[in-house]
Amino acid sequence: MDLEVLKKKISTYRGEGGRVRNVSDELLVEILLAWEQWTGPSKGFTSALGVSQKGISSIIGKAKKLRREGFPTDGFKEIKVANSGVSSGSTISSASPCNGIELSLDSGKLIRFPDVDQLVDFLKKAA
Repeated sequence: MDLEVLKKKISTYRGEGGRVRNVSDELLVEILLAWEQWTGPSKGFTSALGVSQKGISSIIGKAKKLRREGFPTDGFKEIKVANSGVSSGSTISSASPCNGIELSLDSGKLIRFPDVDQLVDFLKKAA
């Protein structure tokens, strides 16, 4: 991303004293990506964005924390899957506790997949 565009986006979060505050998560990630692609000295990056060295280090720290914890997605949609893939001769019962595959995430969430193909598709998309 062009640093001039990023500078204009950052300017919308400037307070009366000129400090950058309450930066959105999306902008934090954009700044972190720009920082990771920057090859020059850090002073050149901060001056191109118009942010102090202390301010940019705080922003990058928040962005790294956000990346570690997982970037929140507002557009999450639950997907319901019909049991159309189960043949009539199958012995799988919907009341059975061992129906499909369960994936337990680090956050304590549990995702259930009725078959291996859907789990593989999920893992491909998540990678």
